[in-house]
Amino acid sequence: MTISSNAVAFLRRRLLPTTLIHVTALDGIVNVNSLFSLALFLGLTTSGNITFPVSSAAGNQHLRRCIAAKGPILAERLVSSHVYSFSFFLFSSLIAMSLKQAIRTTTATTNESVVEEEARVLNAGVGRVNSAALRVGIVASCVGSVLGCGFLTMALVDLVQVKLGPLECKKSLDTLAAIVPLVVLVPSALLIYVLLVLYAFIY
Repeated sequence: MTISSNAVAFLRRRLLPTTLIHVTALDGIVNVNSLFSLALFLGLTTSGNITFPVSSAAGNQHLRRCIAAKGPILAERLVSSHVYSFSFFLFSSLIAMSLKQAIRTTTATTNESVVEEEARVLNAGVGRVNSAALRVGIVASCVGSVLGCGFLTMALVDLVQVKLGPLECKKSLDTLAAIVPLVVLVPSALLIYVLLVLYAFIY
């Protein structure tokens, strides 16, 4: 089958940038997940040195008992949230890396000759990448990142309460000032992220 140069040029302009965009998106997911995973690993290594601000409630026995009761619960939830978040980030990164490897492998196997590459592009798309599987993989990777960010936010909220006092025991303005931006800005950013991903795949 003879392929005109104009048809090949059109296909390369039309299809190759799509693959490059997918690889770039996967690179971004892996980089962000790696950064958060490093932060979570550091958080897990320092979670053994948790101290509760019981001394600040020296003159209030009820507050001391409340902090002593809520402290271990917060500490356990803090570690659990770290582990859950780390698991979801690792899940997301592994899927993104496997998709990148699949794209590179299938693209490399089609670079034997220019004529073969052009024919395969016409018959099966760039690098024989299954677009449906690619979209499902990217969505799964994004879902893992979103859930990881959610559990990371919960871990940070618990960490603030451990360091500044539980909200159920101590109505501290410092604790509220640290928690409110977390529970407002992070979910808002995640919502925008999800909407943009859905918009990109629908349209």
